[in-house]
Amino acid sequence: MNEMQHIAPDVKLGKDVKLGAFINLYGCAVGDGTKVGAFVEVQKNAVIGRHCKISSHTFVCEGVTIEDNVFVGHGVVFINDSYPRAINATGSLQTEADWKVEKTVVKTGASIGSGATILSQIVIGENAIVGAGSVVTKDVPPNTIVAGNPARLLRTVENEPMEMHHD
Repeated sequence: MNEMQHIAPDVKLGKDVKLGAFINLYGCAVGDGTKVGAFVEVQKNAVIGRHCKISSHTFVCEGVTIEDNVFVGHGVVFINDSYPRAINATGSLQTEADWKVEKTVVKTGASIGSGATILSQIVIGENAIVGAGSVVTKDVPPNTIVAGNPARLLRTVENEPMEMHHD
């Protein structure tokens, strides 16, 4: 770790995790062999699996689970609150007591293109592909490709053997 990384003592890092500069990790877990790019934040109670690639400028908020072998492109944003508000009923700034984290799951082998926004309470299925710039507002079935705003089904993923590349 260096001065350009903030990794809280409660972070659980697997073996051979590669961490970029200017990252902020706290209260989360990152699995073996995962690469986290520069300018990424992973909040508490978020879990990233093994052999994932989390590209630069991505925000993984509390309540997000990313399973194994997932690719997350640059500048992807996850959301964990369907109705965010700055203040509570008394007019003071909201705290954790004023709302409930909404969970999101990205299943094994999925890929999320750069600039996508993933709303809360979503499941992105196994081996699904989310096109760059998409806004995902509902579950993505396994082995499908979705794109657009809101993201819509384009087609199924062909059953081609996946080539394994390691960098």
